[in-house]
Amino acid sequence: MAQPPHSVAKLHQHTKHRVEVNLETILLRVQAIVDEAEGRHITNQGMLRQLSMLRDAMYRGFYVLDTFKYRAFEGNKDEDHQVASHSKALSKFNHTKWICLFSSSSTKTSQELEVEEVLDSLRTMIIDVSESVMFLTTYPRLHRQPYSMHTLMEKCMFGRQMEMELVINFLLHTQPCSSSSLDKFDVLPIVGPARSGKSTLVFHVCNNERVRVGELNKNLWGRICSLSRRCATSGSKIIITSRSEKIRKLGTTQAMTLKRLSHEAYWYFFKVITFGSTNPEMYPKLLYFAMEIAKMHNRSLVAANIIARLLRANFGIHFWCKVLKFVRRHVQKHLSMFGEHPCELLDESQPVYLHRMGRTSEDLFISDQYQTCSSQEELPEITLQDVIYGGVKPHGLFKVLSWKSRIPPYHCYIYTCEIREQQTRV
Repeated sequence: MAQPPHSVAKLHQHTKHRVEVNLETILLRVQAIVDEAEGRHITNQGMLRQLSMLRDAMYRGFYVLDTFKYRAFEGNKDEDHQVASHSKALSKFNHTKWICLFSSSSTKTSQELEVEEVLDSLRTMIIDVSESVMFLTTYPRLHRQPYSMHTLMEKCMFGRQMEMELVINFLLHTQPCSSSSLDKFDVLPIVGPARSGKSTLVFHVCNNERVRVGELNKNLWGRICSLSRRCATSGSKIIITSRSEKIRKLGTTQAMTLKRLSHEAYWYFFKVITFGSTNPEMYPKLLYFAMEIAKMHNRSLVAANIIARLLRANFGIHFWCKVLKFVRRHVQKHLSMFGEHPCELLDESQPVYLHRMGRTSEDLFISDQYQTCSSQEELPEITLQDVIYGGVKPHGLFKVLSWKSRIPPYHCYIYTCEIREQQTRV
């Protein structure tokens, strides 16, 4: 005897809820493994690659889970301004409500299938790394102060753990000596797009306690100078970084490629630094807004840090909704007019127009940009956030501080700007 439709729908709801809970549970287990691994000096290359794959799978899992859990808000993209007046009630997310909204059919959606696929993949990876996890405790711990997750992420090089260990291994590994002068030193090329973290990676590697030279005394300094005078001493190491693929042929070892963070890893990073110590589960509507805003960034780390700081300063539904609509409208308009994402132009140091929130007749024209270290020059007091999202309106050409990195080498991104009327721009 066939089950009545409402019974089928109820069974489907129960199944979806169980799958979601299972994914949450296994992600917590994976995160515990990743956190433990990131707190240790792991040198085994095979284990590093295995952990890198597990970390990427974790990012994907959290991305799919968040998308799945808060998809109830997707139907209101054109009604984001219609925010419920009872914001307190929204902060307590009704799990059953969104299930009912999307349970009219017993047929599995593509999203549900993706959740099950991710769940199966993570289960398999957990089994594969089970033996490796047993050896984690054999590696020494990193000496670092305990931070909350968002503070730690803002003060560490996110998503480059495996690359850092590979470069350290290159520096510490000694190649067999050769009579040829060209074989007296090794060259590692590191290739990647603008602002993908090439210089930051090299700085962190050279500052690592396993690589760096300790305190210099007179004798040690003399030996370093003596070595430097010999152009190609046996065992020397050279690291070159560039956006150009041409430097690959200069390497004596396989070149390293730094890519931008994946969409899933970018969302993980943005969510953590945006919500800080606040539990995102308490603000489902804000989490939806954050996901939509993150999609507009083109995976730019500078944009992520600017917007995260802005949103964290005002945990209001109306404000986050306003920011989302502004960013979405600006990016769509820029793509239609210029054919490129504004973050792409900024990363390539190209002139770009940025909108100003609440001021539809004015644009911020960025004519030049450069990066420096905070100790090298006096930084502008005006920030990019002040001009785009605040009421600051300097006259003529002026400089703004776009973002100051909180990790070595503490790069500061400075723009030369001018506020222009849109009629003038046309």
